[in-house]
Amino acid sequence: MKKILFGLLFTAFTGAAIAQQKPTDLDKSPMDMSYWPNNYPISKLNGTIKSAPVARIIYSRPQKNGRIIFDGIVKYNEMWRLGANEATEIEFFNKVKIANKEIAKGRYTLYCIPAQDKWTIIMSSDNYCWGNYGYDPKKDILRTDIKVEKSIDNVENFTIYFDETKTGANLIFLWDDVKTVLPVTNIDTAKKQ
Repeated sequence: MKKILFGLLFTAFTGAAIAQQKPTDLDKSPMDMSYWPNNYPISKLNGTIKSAPVARIIYSRPQKNGRIIFDGIVKYNEMWRLGANEATEIEFFNKVKIANKEIAKGRYTLYCIPAQDKWTIIMSSDNYCWGNYGYDPKKDILRTDIKVEKSIDNVENFTIYFDETKTGANLIFLWDDVKTVLPVTNIDTAKKQ
């Protein structure tokens, strides 16, 4: 009888403790996701698209908050996780080509080594990373340089999105007064042309 009573009391206290747990606070750098094609989830829900997307990117969006971004909180010539918190992930749902290299369908982690005039984009097969801690260059599948442009707008929140082209999409990175573009070719579309 004592075991049953102890079990009931333990269950009641455990249940009360679990019920009182609070969710985490709102993150200062919320996670976001961008699809190629744009608005893919809405198109899928509306039934206007039946196939899988070509790609999606999952990243956290830090804010400028009056800080100096490039060569400030994001140091030149040092590895950056392309956002905040966890490393940025990109997933391709079919084969694509970046910088004349075929990239297989799959999920990858993106990193960047920014400089004033170019960014070195790194794609790694090492997934589920927190930032760039434990980064292993042996797992790189791509390194390519992209040009830095000055943005017309001063962008408060770090932003990544796909801008579709005739043969694929440009993966656009915007923050502060900086814009960079990584061209991605959809091999399926390129073959049809």
